[in-house]
Amino acid sequence: MSISADKIKELRSRTQAGFMDCKKALEESDNDIEKAIAWLREKGISKAAKKASAIAAEGQTTVVEKGDNCVVLEVNSQTDFVSKNADFVKFVKDVAEVILKNKSADNVDSLVLPNKKTVADTAIDLTATIGEKISVRRAQLLTKKKGQSFGVYQHFNGRISAAVLIDGEVSSEVGKDVAMQVASMNPKFVNSSQVDKKWKDEEEKLLIQKTIEEGKPKEFAEKIVAGRMVKMLAEVCLEEQPFIKDNGITIIKYLKQNKANKVLEMVRFEVGEGIEKQEANFADEVKAQMKK
Repeated sequence: MSISADKIKELRSRTQAGFMDCKKALEESDNDIEKAIAWLREKGISKAAKKASAIAAEGQTTVVEKGDNCVVLEVNSQTDFVSKNADFVKFVKDVAEVILKNKSADNVDSLVLPNKKTVADTAIDLTATIGEKISVRRAQLLTKKKGQSFGVYQHFNGRISAAVLIDGEVSSEVGKDVAMQVASMNPKFVNSSQVDKKWKDEEEKLLIQKTIEEGKPKEFAEKIVAGRMVKMLAEVCLEEQPFIKDNGITIIKYLKQNKANKVLEMVRFEVGEGIEKQEANFADEVKAQMKK
């Protein structure tokens, strides 16, 4: 059966499936576009299952606020190229919106999207049509009360997204500045009172060991480390950090200048953060594709 290039082009446009997959689908469906779409979907389930164990460390983050709620979301793909796919971008947008609609970031996979399918089922469909594992990795919802404000910032086309909940009513610009600080400087804690004791003890132990290795007397090591810890805490605590737009003031001082009290919560998602990526071998990838 002769398959026209126009039909293959149309099927690829509608499904985002690969050229050979579209050609095969049309051959198996008597050149009928709708039947071919159904065939791809059916075959895609097994294809998606094969992709389930793949490492998806690329993708996109987003931050969206609506009313009294704000969501920060990360959705992963296997390559950065796919993260720019129109269907992938729409999926990210739809998931963020359904989280805000339900006012919950719990059990995101079970939420129902506008297409009447769950997030999980839609991710499987996308995996099948795009040919890469697509998965919702994490989402966090912030809720504000009267007298509180959000600050949101998205960096580098969704590579990093950050949000802060501020105690005080501030302008969107001030809120964005604080969220930008979170995105840029990646603080571990909001302030020194929230520092995890285990983390602090481990850092102190490492610094003492390093100080002794530098040749400092053991009896003075703890005093030296105490000073170094003060400096370190100023680096890892958001409110104590120098403001990136004005190093002469700290974030907490910037907030006070704008009639705000403090930061209550902060969220920062970076694409692929903490995921161990596989080192791709181009020759092996080509061989794998040839076997399909």
